[in-house]
This record gives sequence, C-alpha cells and structure tokens, in this order.
Amino acid sequence: MLLEVSGLDVRYGRTHAVKAMDLNVLEGEIVTVLGANGAGKSSLLKALQGVVKPAAGRIAFEGSDVASWTAPRRVRSGLALVPEGRQIFVSLSVHENLLMGAYSRKDTPDAEIDEIYQRFPNLANRRDMPASVLSGGEQQMLAISRALLSRPRLLMLDEPSLGLSPLLVADLFNLIDQLNRDGLSILLVEQNTHMALQSAHRAYVLELGNTVMAGTPEELASEEQKLEAAYLGGR
Repeated sequence: MLLEVSGLDVRYGRTHAVKAMDLNVLEGEIVTVLGANGAGKSSLLKALQGVVKPAAGRIAFEGSDVASWTAPRRVRSGLALVPEGRQIFVSLSVHENLLMGAYSRKDTPDAEIDEIYQRFPNLANRRDMPASVLSGGEQQMLAISRALLSRPRLLMLDEPSLGLSPLLVADLFNLIDQLNRDGLSILLVEQNTHMALQSAHRAYVLELGNTVMAGTPEELASEEQKLEAAYLGGR
C-alpha cells in the first residue's frame, strides 16, 4: 500500500470539512476524489501534505505514520502536491520556478529540467521570462513540472483542470495518463467528473465532508443519480 488513510477528520473551528474518511492508493494507481465546491477535497489534500493538522485519523505513506512529519519532510519522502490555483511564483522566471521544485534535493536537476523543456517547448522558450507571462495552461504545466522535480512517489493534484479550455483539459489529462504509464502514482482531486473517471482506476465521491460513494469508475458511472445528488452529474 502506497498511501493508507483511515478515519481522517479535518476541522476548521466548528466547520467539519472531512469526516472519518478512509482512502488508499496502491502503487501505480490513479485515484480520483470527486465532489462539488466545499465537499472537503482540498482539505483532504492539505491534510495529506501536512499543511493542515487533522483533528483525528491516521495517514500512512509507504507504511510509515506521517502524522508528526512536517510538510517539507513529506515532500522529501515522496509526497508532492500541486495546489489549486497553481501557486507558482509569478515574479520569478520559469527556470527559477523549476529550481524551487528541487529545493529538497542534494543533486543537480539539470538533466530533468532539460527533459521538461523537451516535453513542454513553450516553457523552454520562456525559461528566462517571469512566470507571469505564461498562459493558464502553461502555468499548470509549470506547476506540475515543479512538483515532478521533487521526484515524488505520489503526485497529488488539486483541481488541475480549473479554468482551462476544453482543449487544454484534454492535453492535461493526456499528461496525467502518460505520467502514470511512466510509473507515477497519482491522487487526483477534480470536479471534471467525466475526464477524471476516464483516467482513474478507482474513485471516491465526497459530499459535505462525507464519503458517499467509492469504487471503480464503472461502478460510479452506473449510479448516475447518486453522482447528480453530489452535484457532479453536469460536469
């Protein structure tokens, strides 16, 4: 088991964002967490990354209880998060943003950065420009590339398709599928139900912090009314 979450509770004062959630990710899987705004999806990822301290529950990564680990230690262990809204450093250059992704490494990431530039020529063409000049799709590719430079064992993506055109969404999910074929395990939080279920091996559906559905994409798709009840059917 790569990631095992049991009984996870996340609270913000009186707000109960995630309620007793159980979740696991096996080696080589794409697992997606679906739900409407406010369902608790981002809170789940923040707890896994160590940005938010859970009120209860256990988080085990590669068999180790990471509850007391800082966020940087979790990154070094192989947990990487691409946050909602990308959160790139717009005043830094594209190249400097990529270097930030390798901050926890002791070696030089030059070869991997070259591979990124080969995969994303638009980033290469703007390597010395501030990241603020990038389009939304290019910023998302930069954010994902930055996370990949930490050499994750599990890549967590928070709403990566948000704000992208349909064509760029298709490109994004092609990238996610390719990274998975290359051996990377992925935990994907999404509102784009259709695309997420096409890529995922398994899925969880959150509604107001509760897990209301879990199973394979085929199992979830066969219960369309439940998906609609969780405010997902029209996505």
